[in-house]
Amino acid sequence: MRARRVFRSCLGLLLVVAPAQAQHLLPSPPPIPPARLARGTLSFDGHSSLGDFVGTTDSVRGDMTGGPDLAAVRGWVEAPVATLHTGKGRRDRDLRSSMEVDTFPTMRFDLEGVTPGDAQGDSRPWRVTGTLSIHGVTREVDLAGRVWPGADTIRVRTDFPLNLKDYRIGGLSKMLGVLKMHEHIEVHVDLVFAATPAP
Repeated sequence: MRARRVFRSCLGLLLVVAPAQAQHLLPSPPPIPPARLARGTLSFDGHSSLGDFVGTTDSVRGDMTGGPDLAAVRGWVEAPVATLHTGKGRRDRDLRSSMEVDTFPTMRFDLEGVTPGDAQGDSRPWRVTGTLSIHGVTREVDLAGRVWPGADTIRVRTDFPLNLKDYRIGGLSKMLGVLKMHEHIEVHVDLVFAATPAP
């Protein structure tokens, strides 16, 4: 009887210790190297009284620090507002006028924190916090997205709603109110960073 109790105690201890030891033996993910934006697109889905449209630019630049893991990464991304194109010259001119590109030429995101989720295939979900600066207004944002880490590159993508009035962007009505752009848009960001060579 006593031997059976001892056996059960040893078995219980093994069930507690073995998973911890197995976790310790698992290889840790490789560190994230410093990287510079290699290519990327920033786009938005706009809605107006005359129909929906898309504005997009690939004139994006940015840098990303390295770190022991994704949670330690910081960085920034920015794009010139004047490079956004919607496919119609007049609408592009109205967009630049509403965004006052001569006074506020750049939109920028500064990354302040990353909370990675569990890996799912070759990618993993994450949430990022930081500041988004548009039209002279800077606001704290919390965004969800996905990241695809590779050997020498890391791809990140996020999609999020944005209210233009939160950034004091006016001039949404044109032609005596016949054309009206809605203040709610959907923003899409797709970026690929490439590791920078060590000095």
